[in-house]
Formats: sequence, C-alpha cells, structure tokens
Amino acid sequence: MHLTRLRLSNFRNHEHTDLELGVGISVFVGPNGQGKTNAVEAVNFLASGASHRTHNSLALVKQNSPSAVINADFVSGERRLNVDVQIESAGSNKARANGNNIRIRELSRFVHTVLFAPEDLRLIRDDPDERRTFLDGVIEVLSPRMIAVFSDYERVLKQRNSLLKSLRALPKSQRDPGTLDLWDEKLVEIGSEIRVARMSAVSALREPLAHAYRQIAGEDHRTEIALVSKADDLAEEHAERDDARRTLSIALQATRDLDIEKGLSHVGPHRDDVLFSLNSLPTKGYASHGETWSYALALKLAVAELIRTGDLGDPILILDDVFAELDNSRRDRLAAAVQSFEQVLVTAAVVADVPDLGSYKQFNVLAGVVS
Repeated sequence: MHLTRLRLSNFRNHEHTDLELGVGISVFVGPNGQGKTNAVEAVNFLASGASHRTHNSLALVKQNSPSAVINADFVSGERRLNVDVQIESAGSNKARANGNNIRIRELSRFVHTVLFAPEDLRLIRDDPDERRTFLDGVIEVLSPRMIAVFSDYERVLKQRNSLLKSLRALPKSQRDPGTLDLWDEKLVEIGSEIRVARMSAVSALREPLAHAYRQIAGEDHRTEIALVSKADDLAEEHAERDDARRTLSIALQATRDLDIEKGLSHVGPHRDDVLFSLNSLPTKGYASHGETWSYALALKLAVAELIRTGDLGDPILILDDVFAELDNSRRDRLAAAVQSFEQVLVTAAVVADVPDLGSYKQFNVLAGVVS
C-alpha cells in the first residue's frame, strides 16, 4: 500500500495542504513546531482513528475552526482507495471510505500504517494499558472482525461494573451475587475469545521480533514476549490454566466477593499485561536507554513484517523524529531495515539527522506550509 495524495484542511497548523506522494521514501524536514509531525500524524490517523500524541480531538483542529479534514488517496495492488475523516472540535468524528460512511474504529480495515515515534518508549516503560492497546491494534489489523469483539467486551465490562457498584451499595444481607451470573457468562464468552487472539498474536510476534532486534542492535540478544494475566494465577491453583474459557470463569468466581466490595472487575482481558524480556530480564526497569529504543523499534518492525507477509501487503511506514534519537550505528541499521518497504515517510528537524536512505523525495515544512 502507498499514499498518492494527502489533503489537509485546518488540521493542527495545516490550514490548506495538498501533497502528491509516491512509492519510495519521502522525508519531511523542518524545525520543531513547524508541522512536519502533524503531516504524518494525519496519515497515521487514517489508519488508527486516533492520534499517537493526544486523546483530545480538539487539539487536532486548527484554532477557531469548527472541524479539520484529512483526505487521502491510496493504491493497494490493483485497488484504489479514497479515505476521508472529519474531526470535530465538538461532537463525534466522521469517516468515509470511497464515499461510504464507516465507523472511525473501522479505519484499520482500509489503511495500514506502522508508526515509529519517540512515544513508542511508553510501550516499554509505561502502564499495561499501553501494551494492551499495542497488541489489540495488531490484532484488529490482522483480524478485522475482532474490532467488534473488543467493542462487545467493553460494553459487557461496563454493564458488569455497573451491577457491581449497585451490589456494593446494598447492605451485605441484601446482596444477591447470583445476579452477576449472566454478565459473568458474557464476559467469559467474549473475554476468552480475546484471550485466545492475544495469545496467537504474541506467538506470531516472537520470531519477527527476534529478527528485528538483531537487525537494529546488530547483536545476538534473546528477546521474548509473553501475555501475563491475573486469571492465570488464580486458575493455576485449580489446574485449569490451558483452557481460556474455564480459566477466566474460575478467576471471576475467585474474585467475586472482592469485585463486589470494590465495585469493579479485577480479572479479565482489561487487566492483562504483555511482558517484554531481553536476555531473560524484563525490559521494563532493566533495559538501558539504547536497549529500550531498540526493543520498541523492533516491535514496530515485527508488526510491519507480520502485515506484509499476510494478505495485506506492505503497510506504510512512518518514522517520526526517530533517527535523531539513535546513535549512528542504530540509525544506519534501521535505515537499511525499512528501505525494502513500498512507502516510507520520515520526519527530521535537519537533513543531518537523516541517515543514508538512498534516493528520496524531500519536503520542507515551515509554519504549516509544505514545499
């Protein structure tokens, strides 16, 4: 897949931007704060329905404008695609693919990107929510039907938590834990499907992750990735660890009293974590700054390889201010690793930050104007 044209209207500091792009590498160069990251952020928004920098849609709309529009043309094999997103400063965002209305969350069905950015370090250093979001994003691209499954789980979890709060408000003598049975069954049904999908994704990532880390670090380190669940620990006591459905059912029963007392669900996919390891040690808390960078970049390269080796073809790679954060060796190795992809978009504050990428098209960005 590659992007052929990008049009921005009132997106951040881009009042009117219209770019023609093609296969190969494009480099956006400009001082910080001038709009180069905004341009590639817009491209990634078309694939994810979200910004990698903010959860606030208002921040994406140019000041004093009611909305922002991202419109782009893509080519994927013999297929041509136009995607249009309208981001509202107040209200719900809207999306269309070839003129047909779609849900924002369905954008990943149509456009495939892999973004490398300084924010990727959060995958290693921050809370489990970052790692769950990463893994679920991979699953949604590779198996789009899971988009609806994740939505169903969020709905059921919200209903169960609402009932838990209602039970907590009652005197203990009036509580009937049996009223949770229906929502427990639904949570187990949907949650076990998510559990299996996550385990499958983790397994699929292991080999490309190991290969990508060697590509970037240039050394033979042992990488590992594993899904970690509180439900496993609870179910292991009952020797039911291998059955996802039964594991979650046992865990829910074990934590039911605690759930009622606290008014929230303590086990389930929403509490899972992903453990990244390097040379048998967790990367969180043990990896050096350089190792953390290498691991985060390797994760993204591994995802790109999974996508390209499936039926979807090459994703668009976006490298946002990444090279400036790397030493010369890692710069050159990352540059070599991405050059085989159909389209690569790179941002840099100065040309000196860009390693040898072979031939590329350069765009200069200043005050939201691209030339």
